[in-house]
Amino acid sequence: MTHPTGSTDRPHPHRVHLDNGGRAPWHPLARTAFLQALDDGWADPRRLHTEGRRAAALLDGAREAVADVLGARTEEVRFTPSHTAALHAAVAQVVRARRRHGSDVVVGAVERAAVLHAADHALPPGGRRVTVPVDEHGRVDADAYATALGNGGVVLAALQHANGEVGTTQPVETVHEAARAAEVPLLVDAGASLGHATVGPAWDVLAADPADWGAPAGVGVVAVRQRTRTVATGPEDPEPWAPGGVSVPAAFAAAVALQAVHEDRAQVDARRRALVDEIRARVAAIPDVEVVGDPSGRLPHVVTFSFLYVDGEALVTELDRAGFAVGSGSACTAGTLEPSHVLAAMGVLTHGNVRVALDRSATAADVERFLEVLPGAVATVRDMLGVRGL
Repeated sequence: MTHPTGSTDRPHPHRVHLDNGGRAPWHPLARTAFLQALDDGWADPRRLHTEGRRAAALLDGAREAVADVLGARTEEVRFTPSHTAALHAAVAQVVRARRRHGSDVVVGAVERAAVLHAADHALPPGGRRVTVPVDEHGRVDADAYATALGNGGVVLAALQHANGEVGTTQPVETVHEAARAAEVPLLVDAGASLGHATVGPAWDVLAADPADWGAPAGVGVVAVRQRTRTVATGPEDPEPWAPGGVSVPAAFAAAVALQAVHEDRAQVDARRRALVDEIRARVAAIPDVEVVGDPSGRLPHVVTFSFLYVDGEALVTELDRAGFAVGSGSACTAGTLEPSHVLAAMGVLTHGNVRVALDRSATAADVERFLEVLPGAVATVRDMLGVRGL
């Protein structure tokens, strides 16, 4: 059988999916909620008839549930067509609303590409994207960030809660204090964190990704504090954050899944943190490897490492052949053909990279088998490249 990649290899009979950052398997309760909402929430929630009101009630309930986890008001929470759409709209709407206050946007060097591109696109004439550097773990320099905010003319600050590529958490509380002192709203990208870690109240605008916590793709979350002014940037629409509306079943499933993972998060994440600790320790024994990201101040389920003398795409393919799906921030990705800007900003290896993001269902046996296969896969790729004797 020929597969889309052109390979004639049959799929490995015992596959383990370790690339769950940004797109995790559906939580069982998300599936149940989605199917329920297909029956009860298929109608347009803006209509006044019974079916429309039923759909509107599901959507309002979903907003209330997400707001409860965030510690926000229901009216501050909106659903969007995707996480990327939430980030794009948040940047654009805040920048437009504050264009009389200045023209600069301050960001961390390892922000998601969607934030960096949105900032560049939204800049007013003469505006600058001011990029704050990070240390070798990928953590932004909070003092440098505060200095950038204090220079004046800043309309928006953006800082991720944690980096989804290397797992490092950011000093969001400290930066938020500096932003409040400078009277600049802070956009916090919680796309890699919500559902896995506590996201506190230190934000003015927040975006999150339901697909990351086991909900359907095709829906995003944005929350805007009532004190933060925004102005729609597109054509007039009753819902400027999601022109035309969003899928009620997807939004309802997202909220149900978030409640479910929030309730048992501490137990599940303690188990995943222990598995990541095991991966970090065992991988470090492989020759010429660099395990990146903060070893303690990090997300509980993400670990990234890079190998010298290894092509990242070849390594991902070799691991896939062995039955393991992993991510990579390496240079040769089909989407960009660019090195990972996150790894480059950290000053670490940008090639030979593997990212593991453990799903809630990951087991110790899955991790053990991966760790048994990994050294051989690295050696195979190095041998293909003519590198031997390491």
